[in-house]
Amino acid sequence: MRQLPLGVRIPDRAVFATFLPAANAEAVQHLHRVARGETRGITWLCGPQGTGKSHLLQAICVEASAASPAGYFPLAQLLPLGAGVLEGLPNLDCICCDDLERVAGRSDWERALFNLFREIEERGARLVASAAAPPALLPWALPDLGSRFAASAIFQLRPLDETSQIAALQQHAQVRGFELPEDTARWLQRRYPRDMRSLHQLLDTLDEAALVAQRRLTIPFIRDVLRE
Repeated sequence: MRQLPLGVRIPDRAVFATFLPAANAEAVQHLHRVARGETRGITWLCGPQGTGKSHLLQAICVEASAASPAGYFPLAQLLPLGAGVLEGLPNLDCICCDDLERVAGRSDWERALFNLFREIEERGARLVASAAAPPALLPWALPDLGSRFAASAIFQLRPLDETSQIAALQQHAQVRGFELPEDTARWLQRRYPRDMRSLHQLLDTLDEAALVAQRRLTIPFIRDVLRE
């Protein structure tokens, strides 16, 4: 796990190498450029849960932090701390704010975001924000903030289809150093929630169990693990 500001931890699997672009190739290419510092300004990611918004924001921070200060800020988790957590963020060259729908309509958070927005524009830094919906559909208390976000580079992430989900799980397994047979991946897909976050977490749990038991990820082995 990678440690970032405010005690936020990024899972080791949250890198570009474990994200299958599929229908989101244009967005991923843009985010690679953001992470490398080739593209500046504001980027907005939107899409339903399980499309990989958090994964991509974390991957940006991991890659960007190799060259300059970067931070990942999941606002849903940080909400109880108050809008003051956004103070000082302009010192970072790359800022990734997740779950913006959780603070839209809250004047104190929006004022803090507006100040952050202006600082980033003045310094030529990078801000990547994510929410379930595009900026135009959120209930902004500060219309000017909403209009500025609406003028950013906006990418709508699309869920993976069944075939792409299996390919993504196998890619994730390969990065972790083990093989996931297609029949095993399909069995998991048919019996558990199909959003990629849940499937990745399940796969990580099974991989750890397989390492301890020195077993391959076969369907009978998985049944035994999950029964426990």
